[in-house]
Amino acid sequence: MRTAVFLFLIALCMIAAGCSVRAQTKIDLNSDSFKAGAQYSSENRGLSVMVMKGDKIIFEEYQNGHSEDTPWMLASGTKSFSGVMLAAAIEDKLISGFDERVSDTITEWKSDARRSKITYRQLLSLTSGLEVGPNGRPPAYSAAVKYVSHFEPGEKFEYGPVPFQVFGEAMRRKLAPKKEGVLDYLKRRILDPIGLKVALWNTQEGQPNLPSGAFLAAREWVKFGSFLKSGGKWNGKQLIKKPLLDELLLGSKANPNYGITFWLNRSNSGKADVAETKGRLRELLGDDETGTTAMSKHGLGKDIASDLYMAAGAANQRLYIIPSLDLVIVRQGRFSRWDDREFLNRLLTGRPSGSGP
Repeated sequence: MRTAVFLFLIALCMIAAGCSVRAQTKIDLNSDSFKAGAQYSSENRGLSVMVMKGDKIIFEEYQNGHSEDTPWMLASGTKSFSGVMLAAAIEDKLISGFDERVSDTITEWKSDARRSKITYRQLLSLTSGLEVGPNGRPPAYSAAVKYVSHFEPGEKFEYGPVPFQVFGEAMRRKLAPKKEGVLDYLKRRILDPIGLKVALWNTQEGQPNLPSGAFLAAREWVKFGSFLKSGGKWNGKQLIKKPLLDELLLGSKANPNYGITFWLNRSNSGKADVAETKGRLRELLGDDETGTTAMSKHGLGKDIASDLYMAAGAANQRLYIIPSLDLVIVRQGRFSRWDDREFLNRLLTGRPSGSGP
C-alpha cells in the first residue's frame, strides 16, 4: 500500500512539473497567430508558410509572388534526407549501424590515421574532423573522398558539404552490386512511399548533390516532416523503425544542438566546440557568429519547445517539427534577415519574442 501511494505521489509531482514547464510559453494556435508569423516571414522576403497539425494543413500562405505549385530550393534543408537514408540503409543491412566505419567502404581511407576511424554517426553529425569545403559549392563525390582530416573524429563540429558527398559515395558503392543509384534508393525507400514529388535534384558527375540539391514545393516538403513526426510511419505502415529515426535526434558532445543531419533545440548553454567555417557570409546576425555557430551554441531559445528539430537551409528555408505540439511547419524564402525564435513566437503565440505571457 505504501509503495502504491509513493508511486502515486511521484506521478503527481511529474505531472505538475510537466505542466509547469509547458506553461512557460503560452501557445495559442489560431489564425491570428499564424498570420502574425506569416507577416514576419513576408516582411523578410518569405515565399511560403505552412502549418500542419496532425495530418491536416491548418494554415497555408504564399507570399511575394510565390505560388502553391512553384518548387523552391531547399539549399541545406536537403541535408536531412541523408540522415533518414542512413537510417533506412541500417534497417536494410546495407550498413551495420551508426558506428560502422566509413573506411570499410571508402577503403582508400584505411591507411589514414584519422579518416580510417570516422564512423557514419560522426560523418553526418559533422564531427568527423574532415575538411568540410565551402558552403554552397559541394564537390563531386570523387573529389569529396580526397579531402583530408584536420581534427580527430568527434573532437569538433564543423558545418559544410563534404561529409554529405562522402556519404553519397559510400552509398553509391554499397548500392552498386544491386545496380541501384543513390537517388533511386532514396525515392524507392522513402520518397515514393510517402508520395513526395521532387521537382528537381541537382547532380554532379551524375550523382545527386546531397547537401543542397533538392527543390520542392511547400506541400511536398511538409510530407517529409509529417513522416518524421509520426516516427517513420505512413498510412499505418512503418517504413523505417522509430528507434533508428530517434537516433538522428541525439546531439554530439561537440554540438548538443545538432544530431545526425538535423538541428536541435536541446541546449542554450553556449557550450559547443565549433570550428568556424571561413569565407561564408555571416547571415546578418549582428554579431561575430555565423548562423550555424549561433544555433550550435544557443539553440533557438528557452522559450521554444526543447523537442523541436528542424532541417534548415540558406535563405532561411525551414522545416520545423515539434512533436509535443503535433506540428510541422514549413517556411521558404529568399535571402534576408531572419530570427527563428521571433518567427516561431509570433506564429505560435501571436506575439513578438520576449513580450511575456
